[in-house]
Amino acid sequence: MPLPPLAPYPPSSLQKDRPPNEWDACLDAWASLIGFYLQSPRTEFLDCCTEKSSVSQFLFSYVHETSLSHHSVSRIQSPLGQRLHRLVFLLTHRVLSECPAIPDLLRQWVFLADLGVLYGRSQALQSLLASLWKRHATELEPGLQEAKKTLLRLLESASKAGPSSANNTKDVIHTLRHLLPLLRTSPDISAIFMIGSDFLDALNSAYSKASRELQDVLNRVAYVCLLSLTKTEKPNISLFIDHLFSLKTTPDHSNKGPKDSSSLAASLVCTTPFLTKIRSRLQGSDAARAELAISFLESLGNPPPLRRKKPSSRNLDKGKGPAETTTTDDEYPHGAFDDVHIHRMSLITQVQDIFPELGSGFVVKLLDEYNDDVEQVTAHLLEESLPAHLRDADRTEILPTPQNQTSHLFPRPTPPPSPPTAHLPIRRNIHDSTDLATLSTALPPSRLHRGRLNPDQTADSLLSDRTTAPSKAAILSALAVFNADDDERDDTYDVADVGGTVDTTTTGPADGPDPNLGADKNEEALFSAWKMSPEAFHRDSATRRGKARSALRGETGMTDEAIEGWAVMLGREPKRLRRLEAKYSTFGGGQRELAPTAWRGNTPGGTDTEGSDIDGSSGGRSSGSRARGPGRGRGGRGRGRGRGDVAGPSGERGTQIERERKEQNKGARGNHNRREGRAKKVARAGFGPG
Repeated sequence: MPLPPLAPYPPSSLQKDRPPNEWDACLDAWASLIGFYLQSPRTEFLDCCTEKSSVSQFLFSYVHETSLSHHSVSRIQSPLGQRLHRLVFLLTHRVLSECPAIPDLLRQWVFLADLGVLYGRSQALQSLLASLWKRHATELEPGLQEAKKTLLRLLESASKAGPSSANNTKDVIHTLRHLLPLLRTSPDISAIFMIGSDFLDALNSAYSKASRELQDVLNRVAYVCLLSLTKTEKPNISLFIDHLFSLKTTPDHSNKGPKDSSSLAASLVCTTPFLTKIRSRLQGSDAARAELAISFLESLGNPPPLRRKKPSSRNLDKGKGPAETTTTDDEYPHGAFDDVHIHRMSLITQVQDIFPELGSGFVVKLLDEYNDDVEQVTAHLLEESLPAHLRDADRTEILPTPQNQTSHLFPRPTPPPSPPTAHLPIRRNIHDSTDLATLSTALPPSRLHRGRLNPDQTADSLLSDRTTAPSKAAILSALAVFNADDDERDDTYDVADVGGTVDTTTTGPADGPDPNLGADKNEEALFSAWKMSPEAFHRDSATRRGKARSALRGETGMTDEAIEGWAVMLGREPKRLRRLEAKYSTFGGGQRELAPTAWRGNTPGGTDTEGSDIDGSSGGRSSGSRARGPGRGRGGRGRGRGRGDVAGPSGERGTQIERERKEQNKGARGNHNRREGRAKKVARAGFGPG
């Protein structure tokens, strides 16, 4: 029994005229028939996949109408619409995978582009197109070449100024946006457009004269197509490097900013991670060949900053959320804030202009993930680097329409009325729990009084009343516990106050044996032996066989190598040597002799000592009175410091010697010398003797 045919999918104009119940019945019927086709045997299924079969016409009409009409996308959100959407992809997958000859209707580039718009983010579609290209590349290539010619013609007409340039620009934008999902999904198809330099040259020439919207689309098409040459099963690196050099030869690179750049090369560098991708995919000799072109591209501007990957957060339901409004006359209906803000709607429109296959609900999730940054959303979509929870989400989801939209702007009193006792304070005191306050029991009249209970009581009587005062024994016991000498802990040398590190690892006698005691004992023995005989640490066989080395080995328990190494390290570390000398010094604090510290004059032997002979060659300081007059000179005999005094005791030898010298020198050193000196000075001045 042959399978029943599938009716073509109606356009959006007919869908709007159908009531919801009737339309749901149609969706259910299509889903049931597709289920029969999917479960049918292979031979029976291949008989239904002919050139003019109902299966091909239904698939082409469904994919085309759903990709173009936003109204049809909204119908997909229903359970029946989602089921049909999934079954259509399964049917398309079986037709393109099992049919030896693909129908002409399904080989057209328009059908493949519509398929990329609807299922472009599906890994299954990427695998399907890759296998389809391996088996039917020769059949698909003519249609893609025709699409390339159409794009070249549109780009050439858009680059020419004229009355029809606005319409041509709209056609170019629509065609490129329609084709862009397919180019991202299939690198093999993108590589077809990059064969030769005509397509890239057309993008270059159209970019300099295009509007801002068209420049954005051209930039993304060039980015996807260029990188597709490195993503195919056999990367065409040579063609990719040739295209890089063709970008270098573009005449206009004057503007380097990411916003007003008038060249396609500068826009690729400043608005996309193009340079980063090139660096990661060109290795070895290929990178060396392209180094000149890469250096030129780097000079056009700064690439966008690297985006830190936002960690995916698990959406845990903690039971928190906006309070639900239970009544329709709520004073402040917070449900009104659930609507999308007009600013958010403009961001959704910007993203959907570049990716028309995405639903508004999915775009809202992207904006929430990347903090309303359209550039980050677009870059992550191009690089296919979305988090897992967004990668597996439904990309055709739209925003739900509020069911009950009640206006919250109707007139109301300002401020709203409130209960009269809502903001009055409540009095609380210690008497709230008394019997009189609670009136829980009947009070006798004797407990009631007016005014104070004891009007005669004064402050002095309260202080003199010792009935409630503590006893003397309690006071003495409290004083016995208190220790007047117990002060608070001294934190002067705490780590936080000192600003350094306090070594708390040193153990005392109460903490057990010191683990470093043996090391200090060996160190003391080694240092004592080294001070006595450094030759005992030489590194020769005679020293090792000597008695000093044998005694040292027996005392320390160390090997010859360890002993010799200790001596080597001691010679290399002067600080360690000074530390050991200070630590193991033999000075016990006793001193048998006190050396004189007073000043001494020059002795006959040449040493300055105090109290040397007066008649010495250079006499020292005398122990007598101070020397004045001619005895204070420096130099030879009789002119040094420390001679005797002529006014000293007459019985001393020094006094007699000084008196004799004074008589001898009186004639030579008295007034005669001064008189003769004056006569010589006057003669030199030219005056005769007076």
